[in-house]
Amino acid sequence: MIYHDVDRLGISISALACGTWGVGAAGWGEINDDESIESIRYMTDHGVNLVDTAPVYGLGHSEEIVGKALEGIRDKVFLVSKCGITRRKATGFGSGGPVRDSSGPMIIRQVEESLERLKTDRLDVLLIHWPDVNTPFAETADALKQLKKEGKIRFSGICNFDEEQIKEFYELGALDFTQYHFSMVENKWTGILHDYHDKGVATMAYGPLGGGILSGAFRSIPDFAKDDMRLNFYPFFKEPIFSKCQELLKVMDEIAAIHSVDVSQVAVNWACTHPAITTALCGTSKIRHARSNVEALDWSLSEEERKILDEASSKVTTQE
Repeated sequence: MIYHDVDRLGISISALACGTWGVGAAGWGEINDDESIESIRYMTDHGVNLVDTAPVYGLGHSEEIVGKALEGIRDKVFLVSKCGITRRKATGFGSGGPVRDSSGPMIIRQVEESLERLKTDRLDVLLIHWPDVNTPFAETADALKQLKKEGKIRFSGICNFDEEQIKEFYELGALDFTQYHFSMVENKWTGILHDYHDKGVATMAYGPLGGGILSGAFRSIPDFAKDDMRLNFYPFFKEPIFSKCQELLKVMDEIAAIHSVDVSQVAVNWACTHPAITTALCGTSKIRHARSNVEALDWSLSEEERKILDEASSKVTTQE
């Protein structure tokens, strides 16, 4: 396993992190809770020291599963959860939809609920899941600082804030971690990730497999259920970007063959070793995926291979 030091925070984080959105079993197909627990434990047993979840993943179900998976090893991992989003349904971004609320009282309440589900007395990292423009960021930052003083969280940060929003939040002194959608097929936030990585903020990438498009498992457009998150959250399973992804996969196939690895490992390795990234979240609810994720760091991309991938991916990304 590769570890990255975050000197400003005095911590060392595995380059690969365990993401548990799919573990929530809402809009991700068939999920078995026992295998989800086993998969999380496989990754932590093999050097992964950061596990990420959120109360909105399956309306708390992901946090409950993570809590069970971390029994007996809680002190060995950085536990990350989020706040500021509520959802009326557990079926994705359909009717009901997400509601953003990062007011002080909501943050305090959600943390207490998360701690109960996770069976722990503190979170290592608490992130504001999406920006709430109806609440002053100063109020949000004050709530995070209060939670730090009370020992209920160690670090705080944000997900998915635009350039002006993250700048304001950083100036309020509550930005230790950032988390953005980032992969070979999504580079919209590359500049922000580089900037704040250079400032000493821990940077997290989610979706390094592009919702599965970079796993190589989808060579034709899949017939996902209407509420499937891969169809509703990610743009890669629709034309014209789907065909562009297929061209990138051809390049990835060649590099995977050279190293005798699965094509998904090329995407994971690329994200985990990117200079703007402290750690990349790879979702796992199946042992075979957990094993492949971990093995993705058992080999290295050459500088030439990374250049080839960067060139190929530049033709696919959603950056306008």
